[in-house]
Amino acid sequence: MTLYLAVIIILSYLALIKCIFFRHRRTLVKALKRALNAPSSRETNGENIRALVVTAHPDDECMFFAPTIIRLIELNATVHLLCLSEGNYYNQGAQRKKELLNSCAVLGIPASRIIIVNHKKLPDDPKAEWSVSLVSSEILKHIRAHSINMVLTFDGSGVSGHANHIAIYNAVRYRKDFKDFYCTLLSLVTVGLLRKYISFLDVPLSWFLPSCVCCIIGSKPYKQAKAAMLCHRTQLLWFRYLYITFSRYMFINTFQTIAQGPKNLKIY
Repeated sequence: MTLYLAVIIILSYLALIKCIFFRHRRTLVKALKRALNAPSSRETNGENIRALVVTAHPDDECMFFAPTIIRLIELNATVHLLCLSEGNYYNQGAQRKKELLNSCAVLGIPASRIIIVNHKKLPDDPKAEWSVSLVSSEILKHIRAHSINMVLTFDGSGVSGHANHIAIYNAVRYRKDFKDFYCTLLSLVTVGLLRKYISFLDVPLSWFLPSCVCCIIGSKPYKQAKAAMLCHRTQLLWFRYLYITFSRYMFINTFQTIAQGPKNLKIY
């Protein structure tokens, strides 16, 4: 009887995941338009979305944001990527830059929409304190240049706790004039360790827990995300393969709106 109940629960859970995948596209478009305060008409695509994904290092785009990038491009949104370092921590910056371009090609972002910053004050280093004002200025420059109306980046925990990730979040919170460009600011939600590594089984939790935008991909787009990650040859240590297989960020992204502030943020 216990085994029978366990089988029923598992099958019901998998059926729920399948149902969520089936409903996801239409719900995602509504969520994106709601985030942008856009009219609900023409709900079949997201062609009015001009998104800027802001990352700290080459490989962030596929390790953390692949579901979002893939879904936005499927919806005909214009997606730009701003990577704030070349990832030169181990003196592999030139190679990692090429890997980033290859990864973005797999995800569907053309080279003309990719900016990789190489600034001595923005080193790839978890111990380095990135300048909040410098990072925010770099982001704002690209918002202006490309008429961006949606910025997507890390939250205050940076998914992995990396200081460079968190610095981007702080920079976006700092600049109140982002709102002057009618730009929606979204942060990728950091989840606990258990949820982080239960792969697609986190879909129902991510679907039903409160979020501003939820992006989910199935098996075919997952293969695309995996192929993008495999472009980063310099980063493919044994534990990366475990990450590719078990991380929910390869399947699911959930976002919250970034509130402006705080007033006591250290600016330098």
